[in-house]
Amino acid sequence: MSNNVKAIPEGYEGVTPYLIYKNAEAAIEFYTKAFGAVEIFRIGEPGKIGHAELKIANAIIMLADEHPDMGALSAESVGGTPVSLMIYVENVDEFTEKAVAEGLKIERPVEDQFYGDRSGHFVDPFGYKWSFATHTADVSPDEMNKKAKEMYG
Repeated sequence: MSNNVKAIPEGYEGVTPYLIYKNAEAAIEFYTKAFGAVEIFRIGEPGKIGHAELKIANAIIMLADEHPDMGALSAESVGGTPVSLMIYVENVDEFTEKAVAEGLKIERPVEDQFYGDRSGHFVDPFGYKWSFATHTADVSPDEMNKKAKEMYG
């Protein structure tokens, strides 16, 4: 009998962030409204999400409620995060305008970047940082380096 199960499931080929929340239910509601997230599934008991998965654009994130006894603490509990989650979307201006209207905070507004993206940086109500971008031009590493030196010296 052969095993046809893929060792790496489709859609999980890259890094899949696993985010912890004080209130994962509220996070799912926010991401659904603000980012157009689609809930793939969730498990847990009433009032406690043990594990859930969402699809945002072409990215999948995993999330759960805090479990301090297991060392699983939220960005809110630890005072923020140094990590930013980057997702490419079809139209960064429309995407982020909707998300900001739902409560996403602007850290750096959407602008054209020297490396060929139109992007911005944001913080959600749960303390997680997000970068959203639309790729607008193919720029070679040499050209990026040249433009970066012109900008930053």
